[in-house]
Amino acid sequence: MFRLGVLVSGGGTNLQAIINAIEIGKLPDVEIAVVISSNSKAYAIERAKKHNIPFEVVSKKECNSQLDFENKIIKILTEKKVDIVILAGFMAILSENFVSHFPNRILNIHPSLLPKFGGKGYYGIKVHEKVLEAKETQTGATVHFVTSDVDAGPIILQKSIDVLPNDTPESLQRRVMENCEWIIYPEAIRIVCEKIRDNEI
Repeated sequence: MFRLGVLVSGGGTNLQAIINAIEIGKLPDVEIAVVISSNSKAYAIERAKKHNIPFEVVSKKECNSQLDFENKIIKILTEKKVDIVILAGFMAILSENFVSHFPNRILNIHPSLLPKFGGKGYYGIKVHEKVLEAKETQTGATVHFVTSDVDAGPIILQKSIDVLPNDTPESLQRRVMENCEWIIYPEAIRIVCEKIRDNEI
């Protein structure tokens, strides 16, 4: 059984997509061991409660430093015997200190076709604003391994959609979530679990 630790900060829509995939059998031998939120008011916590998933809150504001913040999360993940760390709308950049504890075991989803519109400053609705400003005809989402370079780790899976003439940043964000993110994140987790099982990573 692969144990996931899901890190969140907001609504938890990708967390929900993973929960749904587990519950309908699309992710056999996978369970969510813990949800860790950097925000005590995140709706993702309610999703965890509803599905009886253990959760913890680690607020950066209440930590002495970035190192303290990361080490508290590492301690929880280690205690919960987590195999794979899933970043699902986690609004904090993680340092080499954190990444080195889980080599090739941290996944993130980004709402663009990386390497386009990635890196520092490209998050949330800002990504979709930039896509429209650049008059792109296609956009999508990317699941990648996390390294200490933001949004630059090896790509696991991508899915694209057309940008429509009447798209707003909000409509594009919604369509990328529904048609890309919620589909490819569970699938990428399945792929990574298979690769670990086959000793390919």
